Amino acid sequence: MRSGAKVAVIGGAFVLVAGGIGYGAYSMLGDTGGGGGGGTQSASQSSKVKTGPPSAEEIAETSKGFFDAWAAGDPSAAALLTNNEAGAEPVLASYGDAHIGKVKITPGPAVGTKVPYTVKATVAYEGKSKPLSYASELTVVRGLTTGKALVDWDPTVVHPQLTEGATLKTGESSTPAIEAVDRNGTVLTKEKYPSLGPILDTLRQKYGETSGGSAGIETWIEPADESQPDVNLLTLAKGKPGKVQTTLDANAQAAAERAVKKFAEASVVAVKPSTGAIRAVANNPVTEFNVALQGKQAPGSTLKIMTAALLLEKGLVTANGAAECPKDVLYQGASFHNLKNFALPDGSTFTQSFAKSCNTAFIKLIDDTKDDAALPKIAKDVFGISLDWKTGVVTTDGSVPEEAGGEAAAQYIGQGTVQMNVLNMASITATARTGVFRQPVIVPQSLDDRELATASRSLSPSVSQQLTTMMRATAAWGTGAKAMAGVGGDKGAKTGSAEVDGQDTSNAWFTGFSNDLAAAAVVQTGGHGGDAAGPVVAEVLKAGG
Repeated sequence: MRSGAKVAVIGGAFVLVAGGIGYGAYSMLGDTGGGGGGGTQSASQSSKVKTGPPSAEEIAETSKGFFDAWAAGDPSAAALLTNNEAGAEPVLASYGDAHIGKVKITPGPAVGTKVPYTVKATVAYEGKSKPLSYASELTVVRGLTTGKALVDWDPTVVHPQLTEGATLKTGESSTPAIEAVDRNGTVLTKEKYPSLGPILDTLRQKYGETSGGSAGIETWIEPADESQPDVNLLTLAKGKPGKVQTTLDANAQAAAERAVKKFAEASVVAVKPSTGAIRAVANNPVTEFNVALQGKQAPGSTLKIMTAALLLEKGLVTANGAAECPKDVLYQGASFHNLKNFALPDGSTFTQSFAKSCNTAFIKLIDDTKDDAALPKIAKDVFGISLDWKTGVVTTDGSVPEEAGGEAAAQYIGQGTVQMNVLNMASITATARTGVFRQPVIVPQSLDDRELATASRSLSPSVSQQLTTMMRATAAWGTGAKAMAGVGGDKGAKTGSAEVDGQDTSNAWFTGFSNDLAAAAVVQTGGHGGDAAGPVVAEVLKAGG
């Protein structure tokens, strides 16, 4: 969405008196206390430069002066009260360029040096107007050279969704709005399904012009990077939205939204194994960076699905064959142990090691693969990891780089340099379930005839069947049993706890399937996968799709 409309800057000179200090006292005091900007000062001023945190009085005076200048439509005057005049002025000017007027800013009580506030304004364009309201905050800092209290500049001061180099625009949209619908024709909106906001913006950018709609009049944020979608803030006059079909399922999406909100940071994705259709995507919090689709994290023991496939293919284990699970093991100088140093008795099967998430049973067999690149190869050739997925939106498609020694051993249990997100893990589970990689999609391939990624080979029916059997055991009596207890149908699971440097508590991972639906979730600092991420996956699987 780009506007070619020419608009006038709202503004005008004025004199402001705040707290007894004339506005002119600030006019020469641009500063570099954390940003760009310039400014000069006399020798007498430099000898009286203040230091230390701004006082409560200074915070109140500076924020009031900034708010009053901004509300009056004087970007130059407001920018002078920041520590980055050069960076602040064009963003503040774009506020007027976007035809945003009648601005009223109401500050809340300062919390230390931070001042929260609400903005209420009116957008007026070609005889149409609508109110615009939102909340943000600013921080007051001490200028490095002048010692004056100044607003610490960041684009989010003007609007919480503004990013570096982005501007506000109002006009006729060059990209028509879309009406995205789920697989059954249910309309999907960011109001009802907040996690879909960034996805719907991307779908509009990609498919709006070919969806049969017509332009409306809107206020939006235009990112500096034109490959990124615009962020619509307000619709003054609706055009005719074009319809865009998605593979999502409204019931599964609603369940996913509910599930992730139970944690401070959580993500979940659901995929249909038989087709690759993405049924749900949810994140909490919701940001422009879609963690569920674009994240890069170690997935912990959920990756043992892939490692087990490798060991099964090479004939080093069978689901019902014996597999040693000592409490710890040394591999090329690196020591590995099981959670709480547990061990399984002699004669235990590989299924028991998988279901109880025994690390040592997997690492002991690395040398027997006789190929340092065995795991990266099966990741790409069978599970489609690191191929260029064309889902319809931006995704990160996983990475298992070639390693040796202790790093290679760590990869076998989903640690080290392995990088995945929940979309990748849901897809890995779907591939294990059917034996065939089907690239996940969020819009049908028929929408634009894009070329989907294909894996070079499939799992043998025997390996796929054994993997499925081991995942069923994990859901029935293994580490995933508690989370999957309420899930019906033919079900399986795998838990994971990913250790992260500098983090006291592991990230919780969980992946599972029920009939023809697979889902994976991560809860940051959630601890054991079955306790935190497990219930998220279970809630989505119970919703079906």
